[in-house]
Amino acid sequence: MNKIIVTSILIIAYFQSTAQSFTRKDSLHGGLRKERTCYDVQRYNLDITVLPNEKKISGSNKIDIKILENTSKIQLDLFENMKIDSIIWNSRNLSYTREFDAVFISFPHNLEKEKKETITFYYHGNPVIARKAPWDGGFVFSNDSQGKDWIAVAVQGTGASLWYPCKDSQTDEPDYGASIKVAVPSDLMCVSNGRFIGSHKVDKEFTRWDWEVKNPINNYNITLNIGDYVHIHDNYKGLDLDYYVLRDNEEKAKIHFEVVKPMMDCFQSKFGEYPFKQDGYKLVETPYLGMEHQSAVAYGNKYMKGYRGADLSMTGIGLTFDYIIIHESGHEWFGNSITSKDIADMWIHEGFTQYSEIVFVECQLGYEKAMKYANGLKYNVSSDKPIIGNYGVNSEGSGDMYPKGALLLNTLRHVINDDVKWWKLILDYSNNFRHQIIDTETVIAYFNTESGMNLTPIFNQYLRYTTLPKLEILQAKNSLKYRWISDDTGFQMPVELIINGTKRWIEPTTAWKTLKIKKADVIDVNNYEQFFKKELKKVSN
Repeated sequence: MNKIIVTSILIIAYFQSTAQSFTRKDSLHGGLRKERTCYDVQRYNLDITVLPNEKKISGSNKIDIKILENTSKIQLDLFENMKIDSIIWNSRNLSYTREFDAVFISFPHNLEKEKKETITFYYHGNPVIARKAPWDGGFVFSNDSQGKDWIAVAVQGTGASLWYPCKDSQTDEPDYGASIKVAVPSDLMCVSNGRFIGSHKVDKEFTRWDWEVKNPINNYNITLNIGDYVHIHDNYKGLDLDYYVLRDNEEKAKIHFEVVKPMMDCFQSKFGEYPFKQDGYKLVETPYLGMEHQSAVAYGNKYMKGYRGADLSMTGIGLTFDYIIIHESGHEWFGNSITSKDIADMWIHEGFTQYSEIVFVECQLGYEKAMKYANGLKYNVSSDKPIIGNYGVNSEGSGDMYPKGALLLNTLRHVINDDVKWWKLILDYSNNFRHQIIDTETVIAYFNTESGMNLTPIFNQYLRYTTLPKLEILQAKNSLKYRWISDDTGFQMPVELIINGTKRWIEPTTAWKTLKIKKADVIDVNNYEQFFKKELKKVSN
């Protein structure tokens, strides 16, 4: 597994409640119990056949594991609608029980700590078909303009065990990558993660396509894409760029995908070297909008600028780049390289990645345009529930993890108020936690240490509550009183005042503070670069 970094703290009871009703099924999917923690996944070896006409898959996953704690039982996962043919270990047919999507496998004797074992899990079935991928997980069986089968899968949040047996938890990734072999009708191609190893005919009707992943990989990032693809290859500054697009779109893709090069320059300068150079970088055209599949980024934005032709920032700036290419590729650093231990902390993926859009705009168009784009994103914040979800039950927080998470980071940049320090912090964060699995407390602790500031109250307010902090200012004839109104009772965050056109920093807390001013002073608050509410009132002394 990737190195897991977890910092334990007591989450104080005054944090806003996100109580929901969860079931045993949720706990089996999202929780950690001995049957999961007693072993570490070393490698997945998928070998399957996809039957488009039947919307069916069949095959096996040979799973290499390392025993971390003596055990005679482990948990793997496979959606209950999928059929198990057999589970083989050392030429023995193992017994198992199923509970919802969990598969509890029993061994004839204790497996000893530090020993390495291999289980081959044979299965078949009709995987769940997505109603609206990628927002709900499942397979997409569709057709291209020539009527040929065009098939893909996206399972983030829903779970990779929807279509193949695995330890379906973000706490564990195969240390030594994966082998993905997929047989499909011979008039089609299958594109998966990592490097293409080769293809060969398995019979008169089917050809198997073999792919190899060298790096650790999230379960939900393992994917397959089946279609009448053409391959476009390029190399940019030593990084292999491979694009697989439908035959009709080859020429437009060659032009449209040129944005990848300045994007790589920008992201590598700010976030460090592309994290999966061994496996290369791919864009693969899909029948759904997009997904950050590691080294095989799903692309379905129909060669348009913006988000399906629209600007999420409503500033016009979002129409200067293809949102899906930039956002989903940003996930290679944030989500794929740095992964949250629990999907309750998915803001670590989505907040940082939406922030990468702001970074790209700044690289291309400059600081002012980047801030304009960032400010436009605030209109997408719904404040429906906290960004952090419920732990241990496969529960994501609010979709605000995208815009509010990005605006939190932009706010922190301006709280730190030192761009040299900020960009070093972001670069070091990306490099320090490269290929690691972390949690929110680890992020907060790192930012506190590297900034030399106590940023914990700011993180808490934005991540654990729905309301924005409000700066309350009372302007009298000769004084200015100010304080924060917030859910976090220890909240403090410096802000800029504009007094007669001149900027001046103040450091409000939740207690009233006073600043001496002149009667004629004109006061305003600069919240262009930070995300908060303000209330400025004039009162008599």
